[in-house]
Amino acid sequence: MPTTALAKPAKPLRQTGFALSTVDQIMVEERAAAFTKRSIKTTAKLAGLKLAVSMMDLTTLEGKDTPGKVAYLCRKALQPLDSRYEVPPCGAVCVYPNMVRHARRFLGSDSPVKVASVATGFPSGQMPLRTRLEETRRAAADGADEIDMVINRGAFLAGDHALVFDEIAAVKEACSGAHLKVILETGELVTYDNVRIASQIAMEAGGDFIKTSTGKVNPAATMPVTLVMLEAIRDYFYATGIRIGMKPAGGIRNSKQALHYLVMVRETLGDDWLTPELFRFGASTLVNDVLMQIVKTVDGNYQSMDYFSLP
Repeated sequence: MPTTALAKPAKPLRQTGFALSTVDQIMVEERAAAFTKRSIKTTAKLAGLKLAVSMMDLTTLEGKDTPGKVAYLCRKALQPLDSRYEVPPCGAVCVYPNMVRHARRFLGSDSPVKVASVATGFPSGQMPLRTRLEETRRAAADGADEIDMVINRGAFLAGDHALVFDEIAAVKEACSGAHLKVILETGELVTYDNVRIASQIAMEAGGDFIKTSTGKVNPAATMPVTLVMLEAIRDYFYATGIRIGMKPAGGIRNSKQALHYLVMVRETLGDDWLTPELFRFGASTLVNDVLMQIVKTVDGNYQSMDYFSLP
């Protein structure tokens, strides 16, 4: 597995009082930019695009969401494109907690597509912990396979890292077996050092994935921020042997960007992470561009965007 030295591996947080080393800003930004210059051949490109589809969380998080809209999203996740293109199902559909039961009913109990739900007062996280935990328990009881929680950024930025740790651990317990994706909202964390610390806290507290953003704040996912988080995952794996997943979300809009992210994952963490079990994309707008590129690669010409259903 390739390694770099963007930050010194951290000792377990509970032993260090959450003091972590400094991220080299210039190095992380230069290395992230280098991943955008990789040349990808046609066969590898097609395989990469199909892999990206399998890693997408199709998402609807709007006040006008209905059971019918959720069913439509589930149908697209199960079969993103005509079967002749041999495109795999998406990784998950992501919905609000009150829509989980509708997604679960449509997908059934043995679907290859997971049901994910944002909980814990998404997107701000500004609710009492008791309310956030109840929302998590409800989503899990209704059939969510995965819970996407938001951290308490106010507590984090105030320096109360122990509170952030304890709240993540409490949400993990409330998940009742569902996987926990911990959203850092990196656009509000300001510095790479903060992103690195928050990543370490999330992993130490029991998160199964760390995720960049809610998609409601700019900037959302960027390659340098994602690289800092991937490096934290790598160092945590070296220290513990535990594989933590990664989900960049927000701001990834086209297939070229998606392929750049896959190259970065492979060169930072290795092939073991090139699976929907350990890497996901937030895909509110990404999916149709990737599908369009798959059709172009297979058929030799572009289809109109009207050819593709809305995500």
